[in-house]
Amino acid sequence: MDLSRFPRRRYTPYATAIEPLKNLSRTLGGPEIWIKRDDTLGLAAGGNKTRKLEFLVAEALAQGADTLITVGAVQSNHCRLTLAAAAREGLKCRLVIEERVPGSYKPEASGNNFLFGLMGVERIEVVPLGADLNAAMEAIGADLGGQGRRGYVIPGGGSNTVGALGYVACADEILGQAFDMGQAFDRVVVASGSAGTHAGLLVGFQGRQSGMPVTGINVRRPRAEQEGNVHALVQPLAQKLGVAPIPREAVVALDEWVGPGYSLPSPEMVEAVQMLARLEGVLLDPVYSGKAMAGLIGLARRGDLKAGERVLFIHTGGSPALFAYQDVLRS
Repeated sequence: MDLSRFPRRRYTPYATAIEPLKNLSRTLGGPEIWIKRDDTLGLAAGGNKTRKLEFLVAEALAQGADTLITVGAVQSNHCRLTLAAAAREGLKCRLVIEERVPGSYKPEASGNNFLFGLMGVERIEVVPLGADLNAAMEAIGADLGGQGRRGYVIPGGGSNTVGALGYVACADEILGQAFDMGQAFDRVVVASGSAGTHAGLLVGFQGRQSGMPVTGINVRRPRAEQEGNVHALVQPLAQKLGVAPIPREAVVALDEWVGPGYSLPSPEMVEAVQMLARLEGVLLDPVYSGKAMAGLIGLARRGDLKAGERVLFIHTGGSPALFAYQDVLRS
């Protein structure tokens, strides 16, 4: 597995920290919980999409693009970071915002919506849930082409075989850090959304023959649908890297902590965000890492994560979105 043959822009010139969550582990009284701080990755306010954009933007530049085009939900961390990468590279950026909850997009809102304007987004197009997002982005690209410009379309979450290379690289980084620290981990827990982070980790660990199990905590879809989406990306990604095929049963994306729906608050998410802030001084986000941590806490409480098991939680970032959920999180 050789990642050096793929073009890459480096937005984070260091390995993100792996830290013990001693107070949380003591409170839960079960597994030994550690955290991989991908919330501290480079670009504006960090987050997992930065790793994906290192490969995606490199490809965009190689193709001569002058504008990045992408899509995300209201308060999208991916849109924030794509815009930040565009600013870093001197590119323009256009966003398609999918309003998955009717009436939820407000240009004057806090959180990531505020940052879109601050970082100079060229244009935002808001579309309803169920719209053909690929067609919307391709239409923007065609419009730019008519102006003599060149757009580069990035799928939601940066989750294709190019973007997912970022978490293949992360898996390699984790194994190197674990060796240096003398700390072998028994399991990785991560939010499972657009599938690129989850798929990249699975392929990365398989490529290094580590046997590390990855437990995804689904933030949007029913379990069978999400596991199918992850496996559908795992297959071409593994083939791209010359990695042995990964069986369907290796893909786990639990759905008990989705709550009422994508981006909609749940009591378990609120508890998890408050616990990490008050016990560890770590800020999670309400949409991804908050629900993923709620899943980890739930698994520990019901005994699925055993006493003494060493669990590594991947913090995927997103804390700017906290400011758009203040009323819920103050409870």
